[in-house]
Amino acid sequence: MSNKEKILNIAVIAHVDAGKSTLVDAFLRQSDVFRDNEEVVNCIMDSNDLERERGITIYSKNCSVIHNGVKINIVDTPGHADFSSEVERIIRTVDTVILLVDASEGPMPQTRFVLSKALEIGLKPILLINKIDKKDQRAEEVVDEVYELFLDLNANDEQLDFPILYGVAREGRVQYDLKTPSDNIDPLFDTILKHCDVYPDMDEEPLQMQVSALAYDEYIGRLGIGRLYSGVLKQGQQYIRCNQSGLKAYLNYSYTKDYLEQAFQKHIQEISLLLRVCQILVLVIQSVQLIMLNQWNTLKLKNQLYQ
Repeated sequence: MSNKEKILNIAVIAHVDAGKSTLVDAFLRQSDVFRDNEEVVNCIMDSNDLERERGITIYSKNCSVIHNGVKINIVDTPGHADFSSEVERIIRTVDTVILLVDASEGPMPQTRFVLSKALEIGLKPILLINKIDKKDQRAEEVVDEVYELFLDLNANDEQLDFPILYGVAREGRVQYDLKTPSDNIDPLFDTILKHCDVYPDMDEEPLQMQVSALAYDEYIGRLGIGRLYSGVLKQGQQYIRCNQSGLKAYLNYSYTKDYLEQAFQKHIQEISLLLRVCQILVLVIQSVQLIMLNQWNTLKLKNQLYQ
């Protein structure tokens, strides 16, 4: 990909309230995404009203930052067990995951679940021990507990050789070890680039894309968000959608101006045809009413004659 944009997809996974959304905030703040005079709220990715009310992440959301010429797509995932399906879907679209663990609490039940899903599909996680500024932090013991968790989940040798970082997401700092202080998250950026290969150049291959989430835009309409494994999406090109049963349906991604005009004209023709049918129905009803009225008048006249 020498002449193409270099891309990496990562997800932040953890138990609820471990600091995932706060870490994503640090990614964005230290990547010059915001203007100097821009007012930025905490937990930027938790944009849903219910998420802000409850203070937790419910829906997986993604953002992008650029570091050393590499575009890093970051997915913030829910930590609550009630929204585990969000994690299962989204985790198949990334190249690696950052496993966030509280330096005091250690691995929690949801930590085990999200990690098991990452290991099942062969991902090699990066361990980040968060909140090392706590008075009751026990980072070294927590690392041992995480190792035991990896072994319990049958991680292979490559997955067991995971990099370990320490940090305080709220303060936007990550360090390589407990004795080497840091004032930014560059160690995490550098570890990501070293630990994971960039997206391979497979533009010449047949298109393969897996949709992992649905969204809606007021101007565009329904959106499918997922990972493009190979090929290139092109306007006007016809594609095949396969479901779990292997059934196929043709999709036409030709939302160009000409396509929209044709669709509009088609709908106009359908509406015109429907109006004509309605007019015919009105005429038929009027004719039936006229016939019934004539029959009624005839019967009434006959009754008068017999009387």
